Amino acid sequence: MTATTMAPHRSRAERTSSFDVADFPLPTGREEEWRFTVLDRLGDLLEDTATGAHLDWQQDLPEGVTLTALSSAEAVALGVPAPQDRAAALAAAHSGGAVLLDIPREAALDRPVTIRLTGDGRLVHGHMVIRVGAFAEATVVVEHDGRADYDELLSVLVAEHARLTLVSVQEWDAGARHLGQHDVVVGRDAEVRHVAVSLGGAVVRLNVNARYSGPGGSFDALGLYFADAGQHLEHRLFVDHAVPNCRSNVVYKGALQGDGAHTVWIGDVLIRAGAEGTDTYELNRNLVLTEGARADSVPNLEIETGQIVGAGHASATGRFDDEQLFYLQARGIPEDEARRMVVRAFFTELLQRISVPGLAERLQTAIEAELATPTDTDGGAR
Repeated sequence: MTATTMAPHRSRAERTSSFDVADFPLPTGREEEWRFTVLDRLGDLLEDTATGAHLDWQQDLPEGVTLTALSSAEAVALGVPAPQDRAAALAAAHSGGAVLLDIPREAALDRPVTIRLTGDGRLVHGHMVIRVGAFAEATVVVEHDGRADYDELLSVLVAEHARLTLVSVQEWDAGARHLGQHDVVVGRDAEVRHVAVSLGGAVVRLNVNARYSGPGGSFDALGLYFADAGQHLEHRLFVDHAVPNCRSNVVYKGALQGDGAHTVWIGDVLIRAGAEGTDTYELNRNLVLTEGARADSVPNLEIETGQIVGAGHASATGRFDDEQLFYLQARGIPEDEARRMVVRAFFTELLQRISVPGLAERLQTAIEAELATPTDTDGGAR
């Protein structure tokens, strides 16, 4: 298939959604949704070729939680949202069906569900569906490591009055490439917290889309990322408010160091005409630690009704604060430790909100290792 330029959309609501790969031409980089992405580094991730390969799965499932296989038709019948870009459509088309993680109605899990997905260097297409029953409370952690070229579709269906914390951790080896779409459907009076942590890999691009199937829903999106020399870490959010009296809050923070380190954050919030009583806010902060690093940050807010509680956004990118560093050094703190203290304080708010036992401490250790490790230009710290 040859690249085809599509006409720009006037509204985020006009973005194509389809399970048919043919509905998504190969991007050229001139499209709004691809213009920040390093297409020349994606290899065959956007080619319409099935491999039959899979990531290695390891899971820890609390009692009552099940993993079962679904055909692609069964996944669609459950009501999973359709893909919104070519990589997600490829993931659905070539995954050989979906894996269903089912958390039953009224479940109160005694520990998090943990799934570790490990790559062995091959091109992989994967589709996982997480279904959370009404009135259930659960935490799900999905971790990625090893090396792979991974097209991912993750569909999350949360029923009424349920509460879910979903954490996606990208700790890939250097050289891995990951294009993911995470779709979250928030039920009536349900609460969902989605946490995206991107530390490893050469190229990671995650699209997180949230919509509501009933009033009273709440969606929080938290993101933490650290890019080293040569890494491209891209996070895109779309929160679609189409029903009344729902709330959303987005907070993403990233740090960058090394020549060619590049992060992208795009935050889209659409408040449709029928979404009266909406309360939404999105925030992105980036800390540039060295010369040669670049952070792109674009918040977008589209409002079709004035009958809302509130809507706003903020974005800022700044360099390391030399005055803070001088202040700490003047009190006898060595420069390396002073730098760690500043970065630790920058991420503290997010780490405190990751309510998974042991995970926040592990991520803090990983961030400090990033600061202490020399970098190169091959997509990550060594």
